[in-house]
Amino acid sequence: MGSSAVEIAEAVRRGKATAPLVVEEHLDAIAERDGRIGAFRVVRAERALAEARTLQEREDLAELPLAGVPVAVKDNVPVRGETSRNGSAATPGTPAAEDHPVVARLRAAGAVVVGLTNVPELCLTGFCDSVYGLTRNPWDLGRTPGGSSGGSAAAVAAGMVPLAHGNDGLGSLRIPAACCGLVSIKPGHGVVPPPEHDWYGMAENGPLATTVADLSLALAVMAGDMSLATPGDHDSLGVGDAIGDYPGGLTPAEPVRLRIAVAPAPLPPGFRVDAELRAAVTSAAETLGAAGHTVVEHTSRMSTRLGLATIATWFSCALHDTRGLDPRRLQRRTRSLARTGRLLARLGLDGGAERDLWRASGADQWFGNADVLVMPTLAAVPPAAARWGDRGLPANVRANVTYAPATGAWNMAGWPAMSVPYGVHSGGTPIGVQLVAAPGGEAQLLALAAQLEAARPWPRHAPPA
Repeated sequence: MGSSAVEIAEAVRRGKATAPLVVEEHLDAIAERDGRIGAFRVVRAERALAEARTLQEREDLAELPLAGVPVAVKDNVPVRGETSRNGSAATPGTPAAEDHPVVARLRAAGAVVVGLTNVPELCLTGFCDSVYGLTRNPWDLGRTPGGSSGGSAAAVAAGMVPLAHGNDGLGSLRIPAACCGLVSIKPGHGVVPPPEHDWYGMAENGPLATTVADLSLALAVMAGDMSLATPGDHDSLGVGDAIGDYPGGLTPAEPVRLRIAVAPAPLPPGFRVDAELRAAVTSAAETLGAAGHTVVEHTSRMSTRLGLATIATWFSCALHDTRGLDPRRLQRRTRSLARTGRLLARLGLDGGAERDLWRASGADQWFGNADVLVMPTLAAVPPAAARWGDRGLPANVRANVTYAPATGAWNMAGWPAMSVPYGVHSGGTPIGVQLVAAPGGEAQLLALAAQLEAARPWPRHAPPA
């Protein structure tokens, strides 16, 4: 069901396909499938086809890394000529005058934006419901695709686009990637231009894809650093020029053997990780061990203070993002999150002190002397696809914290982290394992993900409904 982005771009560059035909085929898939999934708020059918025809006439078409590749963009960054509503009726309906730098880079590389994807209001939760619709998981229409980049993840998992843009403030790329069986990476701080609402420097833009090769290429384009576009075969952790200056003087021809710490249950006391998700983490680490890496156990739990600071930071972000918006046009959930954030701020409990300590030294001390950490992406299977925005604060906090508490620490640290598919849960939804590295470790993560992909290939799309 659908060619990869690498395959599409190669075909368009070589003249075996045309950008307008590729875009038309994907628009047809959106028309056929999105009625039951609800991934898109806006489909740019006529404009996308016009842009594809213009692209086809570019003199440098044969040199474009994403030539003719249809992409979806999360509805919280500017796309020229489109309104960016961020999942809310309270946001301005003024069309953007310019593209966000990440969107501009995707277009300059030959990608065609076919639509804007749905998000929860102000991207504040790990679900994907708003006044613009309810997005469903292509693997199980009764469950959420995760959030906040849930529309983007659903669009890719359903084969409506091969690539999608998203962003991640407390897990909003990795959570939907795990829910929908995709590979995604949250780059470290300063690698990719961030979204406007950067959540105290925690939020990063990044891609969602079905293959590591597609993910690497999209990240390289977004970052403006083509050394991140790793070779398709990833021989010996081959990451091309990306490891040319690796400590110790390694060259691309030499195998890189990493120290992998495995943490199946790293969450603070009181948090539980589903047994099948823990087993997937252990199995993924064993797979990397079989590839020649050194695997060690990481038995320490994150502190309760860090867990509480993560939740407090979430409330604080809600308070910040609702400023200047008409509260009468906000959903019940959003008002409750912001109201709690305001109360915590008055009490001096907004999580800022613990967040700063974790970024300055806490993450490094807890991480230890490993090169990469393997841990769960989620703690439980995706919750129901429901109108969570109409529910109160306790229900939303309980559901979010129960299933998706394992990602936010790495946003607060500013470290790169990604989710890689690794099997399917007995409940029928995919399982994702999370790989984390210290700053500058994006190439390491991508190469390890490619080794997992080679050893344990995953379905590129959800089974047809």
